[in-house]
Amino acid sequence: MYVSSSNSVSPTLDHQRIDRLYNFLEGTVQRGEVPGAAVQLSIGDKPSVSKAFGRFKPNLATPMQQDSIFLVASITKPFTVAAAVLLAERGQLLLDDPAYHYLPEFGNSGKEDISLRHLMTHSSGLPDMLPENQSLRERHAPMSEFIEQICQLKLDFPAGTGLQYQSTGLAILGEIVQRVSGISLQEFLRKEFFEPLGMKDTALGIDGLPEDRVSNVKLPPEQEGVDWDWNSPYWRNFGAAWGGMFSTVEDLTRFLRMLLNGGELQGKRIFSRSNVETMIRDQTSPMPLVPNEQKVRIRGGLGWRLAPSSCWGFFGDFLSPGSFGHGGATGTVFWADPKRDMTFALLTTQPSIWSESLLCKASNLAIACVN
Repeated sequence: MYVSSSNSVSPTLDHQRIDRLYNFLEGTVQRGEVPGAAVQLSIGDKPSVSKAFGRFKPNLATPMQQDSIFLVASITKPFTVAAAVLLAERGQLLLDDPAYHYLPEFGNSGKEDISLRHLMTHSSGLPDMLPENQSLRERHAPMSEFIEQICQLKLDFPAGTGLQYQSTGLAILGEIVQRVSGISLQEFLRKEFFEPLGMKDTALGIDGLPEDRVSNVKLPPEQEGVDWDWNSPYWRNFGAAWGGMFSTVEDLTRFLRMLLNGGELQGKRIFSRSNVETMIRDQTSPMPLVPNEQKVRIRGGLGWRLAPSSCWGFFGDFLSPGSFGHGGATGTVFWADPKRDMTFALLTTQPSIWSESLLCKASNLAIACVN
């Protein structure tokens, strides 16, 4: 999807400035701001550059590797949305269909008006998390109980009249993908995305991944000493449609590169070009009932956060308009800048409540690497 004029020069990476990015990330480790991280940049069809920093686990001296596997948290969301878009491309659902058409028990308490598009754009009116989220995790509840509780929720506002980040909506979308496709979301993502794209170290949940390469997240105080935290066997195997994916910087780069190529990577076509354009197009600005202040502050495609947007700090200050990406609560970010034909993936083990500023600075340093 990168387009250059006949008089333009293809962008390249400045290796002196790449060293500046590397030195910045190494400094965050040395100062104790981040236990460990891995980063990868790509531009056009040129070889990617990547490096790892710090420790594999916060309390161990084992060094992080470039192919270390991270819990990427909400970076999962655009993959779940992409699964539903792929089903739409195949004629198995429609984006503006009411969600309850595919999940009848969801159609109550005002949720009858929620479409799949609302779920994909955070305009459904659903809350981010269930009030019972922690208690469900404390007793290791299965996904079915989360879905049951979400189906009983009341809306914070009518669908299509506001924008509010909603992990619960992605849980419903993941359940719909399962019901329409007839297979688990984990299997769908593996079969349709991970295997064709060569994303060999990516999975929803860690089933099938080499556990000795899965890094540990530095836990916030409320998760220390519990058996349902990000590093627990329960959560690692849960496979949350809103935040349970594990991946590497290399694999995430491959997914972004596929999108920049118009839905194809190395001869494997995943999406039609038109559907990629739809996913990364501004979907929220045209919504007539959403307040203008929200449209300016929160711009979104189908599953993607879009630049420019004052709400998504992980983008930094210099991404081109039309850039798309996502971040995760475990201290992760990935984005693509179509104008520069560039991708960036930074995975850390420092939760974003402590690391958002450094993710933003790293994005700025990455953009500065382009000549």
